[in-house]
Amino acid sequence: MPFVTTKDGVDIFYKDWGPKDARPIVFHHGWPLSSDDWDAQMLFFVQKGFRVVAHDRRGHGRSTQVSDGHDMDHYAADVAAVVEHLDLRNAVHIGHSTGGGEALHYVVKHGKGRVGKLVMIGAVPPIMLKTEANPGGLPREVFDGFRAALAADRAQFYLDVASGPFFGFNRPGAKVSQGAVQNWWRQGMIGSAKAHYDGIKAFSETDFTDDLKAVTVPTLVMHGDDDQIVPIADSALLSAKLVKGAQLKVYEKFPHGMCTTHPDVINADLLAFVQT
Repeated sequence: MPFVTTKDGVDIFYKDWGPKDARPIVFHHGWPLSSDDWDAQMLFFVQKGFRVVAHDRRGHGRSTQVSDGHDMDHYAADVAAVVEHLDLRNAVHIGHSTGGGEALHYVVKHGKGRVGKLVMIGAVPPIMLKTEANPGGLPREVFDGFRAALAADRAQFYLDVASGPFFGFNRPGAKVSQGAVQNWWRQGMIGSAKAHYDGIKAFSETDFTDDLKAVTVPTLVMHGDDDQIVPIADSALLSAKLVKGAQLKVYEKFPHGMCTTHPDVINADLLAFVQT
């Protein structure tokens, strides 16, 4: 399997499909998943002639279950290691949820001369945690509850998230895909409990405000208005205002996991943005 080793000795697993001379699209997955969460998008874009790349974040999926470095600075540096190893240029970086923050941080900190566009889908920026400067955020008790549930019974916690709010399967009349639930659970359980536990702090407490203000590439912000994981009012609606010239697309009644539940809609809009 293809891996790249980071400067601090972590082996990062990655996928690299399609023509090497085609425009690259780099996908950044959400917590606590892996690059497998992008199957519907990677298959779509590789069939459109693009080069598609996705990695498993450190401690997630098939990457090294290292004890430390579960923060946005390390996440972004790990992406840079993959990008530089593959020598990707004019790439479109697409991040979902935690991966949206990772993609943003990479673009600003490491992407000069290599990035063409940025897409954030159901993404955590500017900051999820409620603070004096961010009164609309979620209380710390919410994330403490995540940590407690993960430590007590990670397998059941992940099953509850996947079968309920992540895909909106807890909504009346929702068409539940057991395959999607089991695939989410499978990806989560392959990863490291330590990485996932520490990752909660990374996705909830990182303040991306300065990163958003520093973006200089064309940016698309996509979010479902029924996102129960990353509420839209304190994420996409704020991020789109902070990124100069950003486009905002809001999807009525779409859940957090809309890349899986509505791939035809999401893929078409991504393709239109990439080709513009």
